[in-house]
Amino acid sequence: MELPEATLKIESTPPRPCVGSRSLCGAGGVRTGGHFVAMSVPEGRLPGMTDIALFHSVLGVRPGVRKAADRLRAEGHDVVVVDQYGGRVFDDYDEADEFAQSIGYPTLMGLAEEAVQGVPDGFIAAGFSNGGGMAEFVATKRPVCGVLMLSGALDLSRLGAEAWPAGMPAQIHYTTNDPFRNQAGIDAVIAQVRAADAAVEMFDHPGEGHLFTDSSLAAEYDPQAAELLWSRVLPFCALPSA
Repeated sequence: MELPEATLKIESTPPRPCVGSRSLCGAGGVRTGGHFVAMSVPEGRLPGMTDIALFHSVLGVRPGVRKAADRLRAEGHDVVVVDQYGGRVFDDYDEADEFAQSIGYPTLMGLAEEAVQGVPDGFIAAGFSNGGGMAEFVATKRPVCGVLMLSGALDLSRLGAEAWPAGMPAQIHYTTNDPFRNQAGIDAVIAQVRAADAAVEMFDHPGEGHLFTDSSLAAEYDPQAAELLWSRVLPFCALPSA
């Protein structure tokens, strides 16, 4: 079978006016497919404003990912949405998983690392489902200030990493009856974070949806659980820069 060409698409927060004498706005970026994708790298940030790299699930950048980015931007954060599929989106998990495996997870992890090259150190790595694993991987390669694993937490050994970065906090969110939930993997990550003398919060939300914050997935969406998640995620995102 001919493998699909690995592609990378990056969507970033529109640049805000630059503040300070050493403005870096517009200086950062990623070159992909021969095209340079500019990113906003502002200085003079207000307290609580954070750079966030957001990784999609195995289904691609569905509306729920874009809405999540918009919600974070509404709080004043700069958000880079990383699209490792180059615009491809799926409705079926089996089809999506076949596509991801045809690209290969080592390639996808490489794309994840490439995507954050223009993001300043100290950002938050966040991801849904498989994207949670991508966030973990990036956090072992770059100095980040926190990791958000939303319905996706992988034992570091599956990512080729030996240890969790020292002192780096994390949040993990799942529904209690998520059909893709791997409790052994969750327990391993929690133990790895604690072994690094870092704080980790594990939140179990009532329900059985996997991507339960995505309103475009009617069978999975749970508005009450989604709001509960955001009530915990938003303070986490604000703390590193506060």
